[in-house]
Amino acid sequence: MKKFRKVLDGLTTSSPGGGTMGSPSCGSAAGTPTTAAPTPKEIDVQETLVSENFQLCKTVRHGFPYQPTALAFDPVQKILAIGSRSGGVRILGRPGVDCFCQHESGAAVLQLQFLINEGALVTACADDTLHLWNLRQRRPAILHSLKFNRERITFCHLPFQSKWLYVGTERGNTHIVNIESFILSGYVIMWNKAIELSTKTHPGPVVHLSDSPKDEGKLLVGFESGTIVQWDLRVKKADFRIYYDEAIHSVSWHHEGKQFMCSHSDGSLTLWNLRNTSKPIQVTFPHGKIQKDGRKESCKPILKVDYKTSRNSEPFIIFSGGLSYDKAGRRPTLTIMHGKAITVLEMDYPIVEFMTLCETPYNNEVQDPYAVVVLLEKDLIVVDLTQSNFPVFENPYPMDIHESPVTCTAYFADCPPDIIPVLYSIGAKHKKTGYSQKEWPVSGGMWTLGSHTYPEIIITGHADGSIKFWDASAITLQMLYKLKTSKVFEKPKPNEGRAAELVDDDPFAVQMVSWCPQSRIFCVVGISAHIILYRFSKYDANTQIVSLEVRLQCDPEDVISPSENENNPCFSEPHSGSHSPQPHHQHPVSPGGGTPESFKDSTPCLKVKDRVVRVPPGYQAELVIQLPWIDGEPPQQISSLDINSAYGLLAFGNCNGLAVVDYLQKTILLCMSTLDLYGAADPYQRLTRSPRRNRQSTSEFCMRGLSNFYSDSKKRIRTSYQSLTELSDNQQSVDMERSKSPTSESRENSFSRSRSSSVSSIDRDTKEAITTLQFGESFGRKSDTLPTPCLWVGTSLGVIILIPMSIPTDQEERMEEPVTIGPCGAVLMLKGSVLRFGFLDCMGAHIQSPYEVWRDLNAPEDPDRPRKRKLVHYSPSSSQDTCGEGHLAIVCSERQAKVFLMPSQSCLFVHNITESSFVLRADVVSVWNSVCLACFCANGHVMTLSLPSLRPLMDVNYLPLTDMRIARTFCFTNGGQALYLSSPTEIQRITYSQEMYDNLQEMLGELFTPTETPEAQNRGFLKGFFGGNAHTFDREELFGEAAAGKASRSLAQHIPGQGGVEGMKVAASGAVGELARARIALDERGQRLGELEERTALMMTSAESFSKHAHELMLKCKDKKWYQF
Repeated sequence: MKKFRKVLDGLTTSSPGGGTMGSPSCGSAAGTPTTAAPTPKEIDVQETLVSENFQLCKTVRHGFPYQPTALAFDPVQKILAIGSRSGGVRILGRPGVDCFCQHESGAAVLQLQFLINEGALVTACADDTLHLWNLRQRRPAILHSLKFNRERITFCHLPFQSKWLYVGTERGNTHIVNIESFILSGYVIMWNKAIELSTKTHPGPVVHLSDSPKDEGKLLVGFESGTIVQWDLRVKKADFRIYYDEAIHSVSWHHEGKQFMCSHSDGSLTLWNLRNTSKPIQVTFPHGKIQKDGRKESCKPILKVDYKTSRNSEPFIIFSGGLSYDKAGRRPTLTIMHGKAITVLEMDYPIVEFMTLCETPYNNEVQDPYAVVVLLEKDLIVVDLTQSNFPVFENPYPMDIHESPVTCTAYFADCPPDIIPVLYSIGAKHKKTGYSQKEWPVSGGMWTLGSHTYPEIIITGHADGSIKFWDASAITLQMLYKLKTSKVFEKPKPNEGRAAELVDDDPFAVQMVSWCPQSRIFCVVGISAHIILYRFSKYDANTQIVSLEVRLQCDPEDVISPSENENNPCFSEPHSGSHSPQPHHQHPVSPGGGTPESFKDSTPCLKVKDRVVRVPPGYQAELVIQLPWIDGEPPQQISSLDINSAYGLLAFGNCNGLAVVDYLQKTILLCMSTLDLYGAADPYQRLTRSPRRNRQSTSEFCMRGLSNFYSDSKKRIRTSYQSLTELSDNQQSVDMERSKSPTSESRENSFSRSRSSSVSSIDRDTKEAITTLQFGESFGRKSDTLPTPCLWVGTSLGVIILIPMSIPTDQEERMEEPVTIGPCGAVLMLKGSVLRFGFLDCMGAHIQSPYEVWRDLNAPEDPDRPRKRKLVHYSPSSSQDTCGEGHLAIVCSERQAKVFLMPSQSCLFVHNITESSFVLRADVVSVWNSVCLACFCANGHVMTLSLPSLRPLMDVNYLPLTDMRIARTFCFTNGGQALYLSSPTEIQRITYSQEMYDNLQEMLGELFTPTETPEAQNRGFLKGFFGGNAHTFDREELFGEAAAGKASRSLAQHIPGQGGVEGMKVAASGAVGELARARIALDERGQRLGELEERTALMMTSAESFSKHAHELMLKCKDKKWYQF
């Protein structure tokens, strides 16, 4: 714990009004104000945070694995693994058991193989490397890796309860790997030995490997060209060879081992009997009809087939693909053939892989399939096979985050405890029905609710205008409530209206959200320059949505001369109702009010429903604010928003100016250009005029399609910071550059602004955007003695403007009397576009914005308890008994952070956060019962700074490259947590708190639970006698080093993993696991003793033979002289 009394003696750098742009060369410094307000020496802040309180790490990943490639299932542990193209592996069990692993190479995962009931997983990657993962720990680690140098891996197969992995390659060879040591065996099935010598062509890559259910000593090898070979592992030769005309995609055995089925590239299925392999006993085209000319339709390939027997019914034949080519536009299908019934299940996305779940892990028993897991490109579904209509199971994982592309996120880790049950109860009424009544079959692992949990909510905004509320408590994610903002508007007709000119596909896309959990007021900013305000109600209601049009548009003709400006103060006293304080820049439309003649040409992008509509319980739209088109000019994107339920006010801004709306009275209080906000207080002394711009370039580029808004292409925010130091003299090119992306417009403005601080270059920078807004109790002027409601305004030029307001406190007066906005207050400055405000009292405690306690306006009237507004204020002076009235204001920009003392406006501390990059996101957050400033930079660094001294506490290079998606969705929250969209379909949560890092092991689920392996069924004497005994096959005898020798060192390279074998041994626990390991160790010891005995006998025989030959040689040479040799 550290007592903080800053300033250092002798340091007397002054910063009058905080308006000096210069900053000390070191990270932080102090300024001594010249006013009579409390000086820094009088501010006693007890800073408790130190660097040891911070540790950055990933916690959990939610959503659907992006670009999936492989699927595996452990039928005993009942856990599922999904591999992806970026080298990620997601392992799923019961709800709460969700683990993400990442290969450091980033190579695509080709195939996954569980060591069934062993707590391990083998992954085969596109860089021709095999990895063995230890799943007996909460965060899996790689135990071994094996890198193939000369051959490419195409297929892997691991028999149940075997420690030898078969690996097929592109050259057609089959290698064998010991799973325990991850070393290649010297036993190799070469492709030229597998096929006949008379064959003139190469059979192609290995596409299938499986051991015969009848005899484990027989390996079925399928080659891409259509060749199938059954290889006898004992005698090292082929039992039979099949040469088929069509390429093979997959093979599936009948459990008795007498038949197998193949799927082919022509859409056919062939059934083969081992008694006669010269031709298939059956060839079917499930989806190929016979045409009029007698020929069959050409069909697409059947990529996979599963042939599963059932004890009480006909076998199941399940396959993907095989549709005829002439049926264009048909969706991908999974076909289930059960007896004579054929069921075709259409999927929303292409099928990547499917897997049939069976009751037994043994391949030589009746399979009894009960479900099919289908991995699609963008979804995961499980089909119930036990019911004739094949319903799907309800997926307990949040796999539909990307149902519509995510365009924005918000994270709240300190929600009121009652909000989650309320949202869940409302959302549960709209859930889909028709799911299978059985429990979700992927039920492995263990997870318990940890002690370090608190209510957390994640909000995602989407391209179709929908909003989703998620319960994120205890590192899980569950859908609570879905809101569709598009229902507020009339459906736009195709290629009609202004919205079609702005955004081709997604006119309702959500750009920004603002939520007050205490008052349950919710605000949405859309890409069509609209804002929707929602109130929460438990009751349905008939309502008519009020619509306001705000003319936040600057026209070249609206030039305000200096003389006119002298007679016109910065802020005139606003009139009541919907009259404009600045008619130049406002187009108010109050309920029932008319439209002025001069503004008849203004057209909103979307048409709000103007009739009374019935709205269900939940969030109900109350007010819609739209920026209209004016004279053919589209509105600029809204770049900032803040709402305050205690004040009943909503403020928003864009690159043209600022607007403040009273949402209680449904009136517009203020609508001004950014330049007009300054008045005489403009630090750059610019002429008060409307911005110049090229009309053609603005209308053409300012609002592009949403493809720029949430594109998944390889965008780089700023690949070269050097090029950003030059200011273009061509105004058209500047406008075009700024309008490339609606989300980056303010960023572009900030960079053009930071290139030069001269008045001339500022004058050329025509659009000073409003980048951040915050309501709060503060001091608008230095002379103020009491805090009043204020609006803090931050711009892209690094300027901070305080706007004081006068708000009636009585409830009746508040609804009738107008809110008055005073003249412009303080003007402060810092380097870079302003990103965030935060407020502390003089003891260092965080000051929250005032809010109104939630009340249901649609609830029945209670005469005894009238519904009155209940406001909660956090006064800046409530805890200051020793240092007088005042508070600290924390301001963070793209470049630096400053702490100001209010009302003196003295700059106490300044810290230059970055020179080579820029800050994307900054928040004042609570962690370890204290507060700090958390920053995320474009170069991938995550930093925390102490408050108020701005001491660096943590600086971690977390993400080496940051793309537009991460920049748009990264957000911090309290409790030392943050999140971002790691891919278009996944949310990655991270923590920067040492406390949560220490408790993470407790919060994560267990992937492996000790489970007894089911016993094999008794096959019977006759069946075992005539059918062969699969358990007499000793792989160690064939593949071990003693029999097969060592493989070539140049063929593959063994790489020890970080997990280590010791880690696996320590992680394994439980009586069942110990018993199983003891049994295996005993068997291995017996085998080794037997091998030792055999080797000893051989050595004795060899020694006797050697002794005999030596004696004979001695007798023969005994009488010979030396020259006779």
